[in-house]
Amino acid sequence: MLNIDIQGAATEAPPLLIVHGLFGSARNWGVIQKRLSDGREVIAVDQRNHGDSDWHDSQSYADMATDLAEVIAAHGGRADVLGHSMGGKAAMVLALTQPQMVERLIVADIAPVRYSHSQSGLVHAMQALDLSGLTLRSEANRRLSDAIDSEGVRAFLLQSLDLKADPARWKLNLDVLDAEMAKIMDFPEGLPADFTGPALFVHGGGSDYVTQAEIPKIKALFPQAEMSEIPKVGHWLHAENPREFEARVRAFLER
Repeated sequence: MLNIDIQGAATEAPPLLIVHGLFGSARNWGVIQKRLSDGREVIAVDQRNHGDSDWHDSQSYADMATDLAEVIAAHGGRADVLGHSMGGKAAMVLALTQPQMVERLIVADIAPVRYSHSQSGLVHAMQALDLSGLTLRSEANRRLSDAIDSEGVRAFLLQSLDLKADPARWKLNLDVLDAEMAKIMDFPEGLPADFTGPALFVHGGGSDYVTQAEIPKIKALFPQAEMSEIPKVGHWLHAENPREFEARVRAFLER
């Protein structure tokens, strides 16, 4: 069962379901969720093995899509779906396998392809972090800096460190995420041919996750896909330029 956060009130518009990426949680989307909830119900989820959701032995896209379908079924049976990175892939699998549940699809900075890189290094850095006697995020940041150079990456990961627990613990099922990393970087084959509903693929101009090489695959599976680039931002486009990201999402949803 997924932990969910709901903002806004139900209206004639379908609810908007927001699905975070790897190592994230619903709280990462709090500001955008609140702003988009001015005219509809907006539901943000913690995906399995993340945040306050249940832990499982799998992080497959089939299972993640099934989790999302259960949330939508409990909130009217049809929704607009916005997913970033791993969450974008889960949203794509949901749209392809259960299109009757997806009114409009928004995918942020990810394509339906296999990526050659891995995030296991970040998993291993979190696993190796000494949590003993840890009560301050600043101290956790200092300890983690030995393994992760980027201040921004450390700040993002540390949002999933529960310092209120005794002892401190990660709100991430790191063992399973490490074991399932190859699946997370991949995209499942043998899915239905396409999703013919409205789709918006927003990507960062400074990101290499969506390039010209990936567009034919996107168009093959999502023939109505519109491509939208936000200049001068990277993979975390919704955090780097939230107002522009929100504006593009809102314009698509309100069309």
